[in-house]
Amino acid sequence: MNLFKLSWKNLISKPLSMALCLMLVALGVALTSMLSLLNVQLKDRLYKNIDGIHMVVGAKGGKLQMILSSVYHIGTPTGNIPYKKTKWLKKSPYVSEAIPITLGDTYKSFRIVGTDSSFSKHYKAELASGDFWKKDMEVTLGSRVAKKLGLKIGDEFHGAHGLVGAGDHVHETYAYVVVGILKPSNTVMDQLILTNLASTWRVHEEHDHEEGEDHNHDANTDEHNHDEHNHDTHDGHDHDGHDHNDHNHNADSSKTDTHKHEGDTAKVKPTQKHDAHNHDDHGHDHHGHDHGNKAELPPISEEGKDITAVLIAYAKDNEGKTSAMAQMQLANFIDEQEVFQELGYALPAFELGYLLENIGFGSSLIYVLIFVITFVSGFSVFISLYNSMKERRYEVALMRTMGASKNKLFFMVTLEGLMIAFFGFLIGMLISHGGMMLLAGYLEDSYQYSFTGMMFLVEEAYLFLGAILIGLVAAIVPAMQAYRIDISKTLAGA
Repeated sequence: MNLFKLSWKNLISKPLSMALCLMLVALGVALTSMLSLLNVQLKDRLYKNIDGIHMVVGAKGGKLQMILSSVYHIGTPTGNIPYKKTKWLKKSPYVSEAIPITLGDTYKSFRIVGTDSSFSKHYKAELASGDFWKKDMEVTLGSRVAKKLGLKIGDEFHGAHGLVGAGDHVHETYAYVVVGILKPSNTVMDQLILTNLASTWRVHEEHDHEEGEDHNHDANTDEHNHDEHNHDTHDGHDHDGHDHNDHNHNADSSKTDTHKHEGDTAKVKPTQKHDAHNHDDHGHDHHGHDHGNKAELPPISEEGKDITAVLIAYAKDNEGKTSAMAQMQLANFIDEQEVFQELGYALPAFELGYLLENIGFGSSLIYVLIFVITFVSGFSVFISLYNSMKERRYEVALMRTMGASKNKLFFMVTLEGLMIAFFGFLIGMLISHGGMMLLAGYLEDSYQYSFTGMMFLVEEAYLFLGAILIGLVAAIVPAMQAYRIDISKTLAGA
């Protein structure tokens, strides 16, 4: 007698009842598994990205907003802060690492981050190809950026002003050139476009200069004189001693409404030429310097420049542990110094704990729902098997007369409960991991963070044991009915 085959035929003899039991078990398994997958991956991403970052210094504002924008690159920053007022952090005895970052531009929704080499060193970034950025307007791409946008070494692109969507103003004067692509790291590095601070200052300096000059042109429509446009105040350098006052421009021929002095790259129609001062569509060529990406760009001054934030790692004590003195004194020092009154700070670990606590309340409600569904699924399996046994009492009695032992009958009914639990678990896992793959696509498109449904957790092994236990418990009472059946009374009653 093949008990497995017999148990399966008993189950499929009532397909609707079996389908209901399977779906209830599958639903409980799917919700538990998906919540675990999301929880594990979310915590891994969150904690991995703040590893070694103890404080973020930025413009005063919402602390959680500061952490999300500067560490996780989600949402908008609280503002900008003067770069010169943060340089002391690198020299502070309480600081082992101070990483400056500037935000504000994107390329096709991926953020362009101005920083220095300490950023890539902190995240232990490794190159898949090319090199790290070294010169102005050079960029190194995160692995996901390169894959999603199809960029490769040597490609050029223009950044857009703004952190939401495609940006509202494209910086057409300066093009970024790709010099390197990073290996996947499952950190925020995968989704960033990295360059130096000067590059982000340069493109924004061009934007600010353009706005200021447009206003100046409106006020001076009768006469255009280069004395009114002091390039040095915007460039931070002298163009090889070139005196702009030697060249007077005619307002009618130069069309001042389209003449954009953007740092070293003023835009003028190519009809206007001077001896060694050639204006073209995309930039000035001062003594042979092409201020695009094809030649060395002149240095840009740090004076008056802003950054978005500084990522801080506390100094270590003599035992190599994070200094308790640094944790207490650094925040106090910023609070007490009047010169730093515009600076704010946030502690990633504290803010992350606050965030997860609020998320945890929502997940607790989901776990309650899962418990209710699990209980209902177990009860439905019990009711299904119990009713089935009531209808099959005569059949079971006949099996006893044909030589089936009590133990075999007990095992047959128990096996039915275990089969429902097993197949319900498989269906639930398919729903869970398939749903996670669909959710991962949404999360990547919305937040640029990668999740996957192609990972399996140790917790899911316990989930399997739990599902089997539910099937076993639900089948115990009906199995005991089969075990204790009175053959004579059952057949006589028939």
